[in-house]
Amino acid sequence: MGSLCALDEHLQYPLVRRDDSVVDDYHGVKIADPYRWLEDPDAEEVKEFVQKQVKLTESVLEKCETREKLCEKITKLFDHPRYGAPFKRGDKYFYFHNTGLQAQSVLYVQDSLDGEAEVLLDPNVLSEDGTVSLSSLSVSEGAKYLAYGLSTSGSDWSTIKVMRVEDKQVEADTLSWLKFSSVSWTHDNKGFFYSRYPAPKEGQNIDAGTETNSNLYHEVYYHFLGTDQSEDILCWRDPENPKYRFRASVTDDGKYVLLYIKLGSGPVNKFYYCDLSELPNGLVGLKGKNSLLPFIKLIDEFDAYYDAIANDDTLFTFRTNKDAPKYKLIRVDLKEPTVYTDVLQEAEKDVLESACAVNGNQMIVSYLSDVKYVLQTRDLKSGSFLHQLPIDIGTVSGISARRKDNVVFIGFTSFLTPGIIYQCNLETEVPNMKIFREIVIPGFDRAEFHVDQVFVPSKDGTKIPVFIVARKNILLDGSHPCLLYGYGGFNISITPSFNAGRIVLTRHLGAVFCIANIRGGGEYGEEWHKAGSLAKKQNCFDDFISAAEYLISAGYTQPRKLCIEGGSNGGLLVGACINQRPDLFGCALAHVGVMDMLRFHKFTIGHAWASDYGCSDSEEEFNWQIKYSPLHNVRRPWEQHLDQTSQYPSTMLLTADHDDRVVPLHSLKFLATMQYVLCTSLEKSPQTNPIIGRIECKAGHGAGRPTQKLIDEIADRYGFMAKMLDASWID
Repeated sequence: MGSLCALDEHLQYPLVRRDDSVVDDYHGVKIADPYRWLEDPDAEEVKEFVQKQVKLTESVLEKCETREKLCEKITKLFDHPRYGAPFKRGDKYFYFHNTGLQAQSVLYVQDSLDGEAEVLLDPNVLSEDGTVSLSSLSVSEGAKYLAYGLSTSGSDWSTIKVMRVEDKQVEADTLSWLKFSSVSWTHDNKGFFYSRYPAPKEGQNIDAGTETNSNLYHEVYYHFLGTDQSEDILCWRDPENPKYRFRASVTDDGKYVLLYIKLGSGPVNKFYYCDLSELPNGLVGLKGKNSLLPFIKLIDEFDAYYDAIANDDTLFTFRTNKDAPKYKLIRVDLKEPTVYTDVLQEAEKDVLESACAVNGNQMIVSYLSDVKYVLQTRDLKSGSFLHQLPIDIGTVSGISARRKDNVVFIGFTSFLTPGIIYQCNLETEVPNMKIFREIVIPGFDRAEFHVDQVFVPSKDGTKIPVFIVARKNILLDGSHPCLLYGYGGFNISITPSFNAGRIVLTRHLGAVFCIANIRGGGEYGEEWHKAGSLAKKQNCFDDFISAAEYLISAGYTQPRKLCIEGGSNGGLLVGACINQRPDLFGCALAHVGVMDMLRFHKFTIGHAWASDYGCSDSEEEFNWQIKYSPLHNVRRPWEQHLDQTSQYPSTMLLTADHDDRVVPLHSLKFLATMQYVLCTSLEKSPQTNPIIGRIECKAGHGAGRPTQKLIDEIADRYGFMAKMLDASWID
């Protein structure tokens, strides 16, 4: 039994036009799509739909009494200084800092670690409402120039600008229509490589990030400083393969530019290289010529993942999953491109998450061991073990160092650790680890809480790791509000991290917070990822449902007190689970979810997700998708079961107008479908739990969101959850 209606009256849902004439034929199966018109973000009727839903949601949120208290407590937890790990370029150090409630973090520069820090770039002065964010940055080899990407309203599109570091002078260079691009400088400081898409047909007048056109024909360019973008050298394109995405990267020694080629979102890529020292007249010699860079194809098939960790002239070290689903390090000499030798063999149980060359001939490697990080130093040449680095149970959020550096900065976080930056000196015989900076939150006492990890059997017996965070010594009497979070896709691991909103829930609403590390993620390597994708996607939902059932049977909570949450692929997870087991949950929060599994590949970068989901153009893959696609599986629970009181949990779908990753049409169509099937199509519907949408303006898929917007959204969604689960406030 899901939640009982926490609101006193039935909601008056807006009536929404259904166009029953829209029917598609998928391999002989007729599928209606009555809300196809909601796919056009510019249509007046769509804007009207959004406004009516916003009004409805506001009317519900006004009745959520804890919202203001949540906002106040979360604001307090955010209001403390936060730092990013420093990184060194030339003889300067750079780092990010936020005083607490600044909309965006500020980039600082200093001449030494104890030298005076100066503001280099403050994104907060670039817009009044904090919606212009820094999406990328790259400092040139000698720290003479900073190239930085700006994104507006959270869109994936970015515009590159260039600044002289010494006097903070912003140059005239402006590069547009970059997306999924790195910026990599050549060592002569004359310019950099980047990737872009052709400008949308609508051209410069478009509100970038609201369009839904497919992103095709990625290209790599080289930009010479002081020139117009129209003069940039086209280095690589592949018009025969419009879905390919490219990333160009200059090696640490400055000799090679490496080309990584991706199709889809899985951990596989092609790998080409070009020896810049062999270009007869350098890059400038290519100006005005129609020839691409003479890349040599080292890996020319999508059979595995290859990431170059280091090179000594032609001798390259790669991290790869070739014949090693938990990853290993291999070495190849470009002069003998068919001979590969293992440097560090695949571990039996742990996943090799990263390897970073440091201190000349050493490396720091990180392993994921049952979703907890392990850090080691190893010899770069032989792979042999040197030292274990002492870190707590949690997540290594970043390793900041290059091969020439003997001092490494390591970012660390955990459920009860807001953030530590370690400084590790590798010059000493035993690495010297000390705390460089620690984020301290006034009034937060980690001793109040307890973290546990359990392994829950899924439907097929597979053990699923689940983290449980709660106040110490709670009674397991089923009385607690509970928030269960999951993702389960694209080889992404959900590891322990500090979250102010969830700490407030645990402390002030007595909630238990849990993460289920379901299949589809990368927690146990590529086999774990594959076990939750394509034909096996249902495993993700079974794993998540099993975790929910465990939390109930173990006495942490009960169905009407249980809320599930996920974003993006995790939004799909929540949508599928409320369709499959509406009786198991009291509340559901689905952020920016992929809800229309039959049409996702037609919009922006959706085609890249076919590697995890398949594509409805194929009959076999259509048959997988139609079984779980959230949009196509909304059923009235009271008609499926004899229990007439059974209904969907209280549901909030969250999206944003500039989300050009998972376009808002997914949430809008799912919202209209749920409201119609469960509510407005019946005179007296048993569905009394609210079905609402929170639609953010001037925001995207999540990146670059200003602090105040973050706080407001957390307060809204958890205020809704508290009301729907009937959770009372504890001071």
